[in-house]
Amino acid sequence: MKDRYKTITSATEEILYKERGSKFYATAFPFTHEDQLNDILPSLRNKHPKAGHHCYAWKLGPTNDVYRSNDDGEPNHSAGDPILSQINAFEMSDVLVVVSRIFGGTKLGVGGLIQAYREAARLALDQTQIVERVITKDIIISFEYPQMSQVMRFVDEHSFNVKNQDLTETCKMTIGVPLNAVERTLEQLNAMYPITASV
Repeated sequence: MKDRYKTITSATEEILYKERGSKFYATAFPFTHEDQLNDILPSLRNKHPKAGHHCYAWKLGPTNDVYRSNDDGEPNHSAGDPILSQINAFEMSDVLVVVSRIFGGTKLGVGGLIQAYREAARLALDQTQIVERVITKDIIISFEYPQMSQVMRFVDEHSFNVKNQDLTETCKMTIGVPLNAVERTLEQLNAMYPITASV
């Protein structure tokens, strides 16, 4: 089971790719919600008022199941899909790539557009500072106060992230555990009677 994915934490510098007079300006952005388009696209339209197309693709979530592409008036599948193909090639998620095109007077044809949008997206992603994120699942640990040191030692030894804790006479702690370690961690914790753990 995949328990990591790649993403970026800051927007890239805009790159310029030229093809037979047309200019393709491409930028990659960290992306966590579709509403971000409401700020990013108007900003790029203001920055490049001569651009007739602001094509983009984005992908959200570590399991790659939420994504969109937009040709913004270019022929179907000639812009957004090639951009998305590069996001997939870089195995990235939580990322948006926008390519703004200024027409240079020579038609590129569908094949030429696909190649140009793909290359502009690749150049933008190639300069990103990629970070790796661990996909975790929450485990709730229930225990009595005397087991506190035992639980904390276990959490520290495995470098688990403590997300929430309620430490009274009857204690509860929520930890984030990498997906690949969830079953093993549950077994280990539930073997420490009277400590119990569940998802």
